[in-house]
Formats: sequence, C-alpha cells, structure tokens
Amino acid sequence: MKRRPIVSVIDDDVSVRESLPGLLNVLGFAVSVFSSAEEFLASGHMAQTECLLLDMMMPGMSGRDLQRDLKRRRQEIPIIFMTAQMDENLRSQVVKEGAVTCLFKPFNDEALLEALNTALRPE
Repeated sequence: MKRRPIVSVIDDDVSVRESLPGLLNVLGFAVSVFSSAEEFLASGHMAQTECLLLDMMMPGMSGRDLQRDLKRRRQEIPIIFMTAQMDENLRSQVVKEGAVTCLFKPFNDEALLEALNTALRPE
C-alpha cells in the first residue's frame, strides 16, 4: 500500500476542522487536525507533518506567527495558508515569506489539490 503524505490542518474554525479531513482523506492524504498553532507545536506532530494547511487569523498565535516560529526553528514544512480575507497583497506577502500559496475561503477541491501537489512536489 502506498504511503499517504501527512497534512496537518490548523484552524480555529470547527467547521473547517470537521470538513477538511474527509476531503483530504479522499484525495489520498493522512490528516492531523489542530485548533491552534500552540496545540500543533505542543503535539509532537511537527516532525511527521509534510505540509501545513494553516489558517491565517487565529486567536493567540496567528498563522503568520507560526510561519515565523517554524523558520526560527529551521523547520522546513511547506505551508498553504487559508484565509477569508480576500487580499491579493496579503497573498503575495506570505508567498514572498516562503508559503506555497494562500487559498481564499471558500476554496474548491481542485485549488486545494493543486496547492498540495505543488507543496509536496520533490525539489
């Protein structure tokens, strides 16, 4: 059986945490779900995570704060940001800072799969 890449979803929105794992499983990914950046950092899942689907705006540590923290730790995990804030400047800023892309909520399955394939493509 083929190994399934592990994607960690970090979002404070319960509907996102409930809906994305099923879709990601159907698309062929293993999934871990967290309600906050702090929960992810405390979980011990960092080493296994091959891609982060990360909400931009969360209470406490934001997605961008986590991105900076991972850089400080030298953790090279591809990040796909998700946000309801339709701001092209924000998208270009996070990509410039190293994110794969930023998906605007609600996004479709094809956009998600394309972003994941880009994130997980071998260098």
